[in-house]
Amino acid sequence: MIPITLRITLIVAVIFYFIFILYYLKNKMLELKYTLIWLAAGFVMVLLIAFPELLLLFVTTFGIESNMNGLYILGFAFTIMTLMTLTSIVSRQNLKIRILIQELSMMEKRIRELESAEQRDN
Repeated sequence: MIPITLRITLIVAVIFYFIFILYYLKNKMLELKYTLIWLAAGFVMVLLIAFPELLLLFVTTFGIESNMNGLYILGFAFTIMTLMTLTSIVSRQNLKIRILIQELSMMEKRIRELESAEQRDN
């Protein structure tokens, strides 16, 4: 069981976490689709604070020796999932940027060809 003072401290920390995320969203420092990843993380934190039995269920289900080890494993797994999600997003954006650069180069070449053809006609 989580002591009440620790539970209150964690709830206050999660509230500040949500405020921080919503501030970033409001000021367009973070897009909505990326905000959802961080809101999901906050939701998991709220669940673990509100229902510490979930951690105990996880620990006993997987045969983990202590609650702290289970919490560490959950934190590590969530970090890995977040990193994979963000890496996927970066990879897609890299592909889009590469395609845009290629299209821009082709358009610039076409403009140069049209300008040189126009100069020859004059």
